[in-house]
Amino acid sequence: MRDPLEYTFTCPYCWEEISMILEPRPEEQVYVEDCEVCCRPIEVRFQGDVDGLAAFEADSIEQ
Repeated sequence: MRDPLEYTFTCPYCWEEISMILEPRPEEQVYVEDCEVCCRPIEVRFQGDVDGLAAFEADSIEQ
């Protein structure tokens, strides 16, 4: 397993850049994280590989 890394992305609601600490693993990880700016829920999906992140998505959650 790789060391945790900081990853910056754009909130799908308020378009502000926010950052998260991720622990990349070979299996896909999915969870909900609130935006630190607008506090709305974001579904975060990511997967790691030997070089770091292989895939990352941050999507709004329809309510």
